[in-house]
Amino acid sequence: MPPKNANMQKITAICEKTAERLGYELCDAAIEKEPTGRYLRIYIDRDGGITLDDCETYHRAVQPGLESFDYDFLEVCSPGIDRPLKTKRDVEKSIGLLVEARLYKPVDGKKVIEGLLKAMDDDHVVLTVGGEEETDVDLPRKVVSQVRLVPDLSALDEAEDEFE
Repeated sequence: MPPKNANMQKITAICEKTAERLGYELCDAAIEKEPTGRYLRIYIDRDGGITLDDCETYHRAVQPGLESFDYDFLEVCSPGIDRPLKTKRDVEKSIGLLVEARLYKPVDGKKVIEGLLKAMDDDHVVLTVGGEEETDVDLPRKVVSQVRLVPDLSALDEAEDEFE
């Protein structure tokens, strides 16, 4: 039996090829065990976001290529506005945006640090934090469990103010 790693590489290649053919970006693909079974979750995106119709179109196109793999349910999803940054493209698009870094263990007493993403690679995550006195925080990648976008909800707040 081939290692799981090899299967995920094959699955990812199929998903990537299908996404490119349909004009989407593959953000992630993972098999996750849940009480109801094994879910193959595929996250796709494109400029302007993903609709339910996009998910259905992609699902129908990719499913035949994935039938030989072991999973119970196939889900195609948007990564969401608070998406974790996983790919090089995610990082490039997010430079200068507000992110949240979740840490395995506290650094200066904090397990979550918010700041503007300055840089991120395999070794470091660099955030600009603080208000008027901005400083750069350089976090070793090995202490960071996840970096995720923080949604900008200011437009919603402004729209609410108009209706009051």
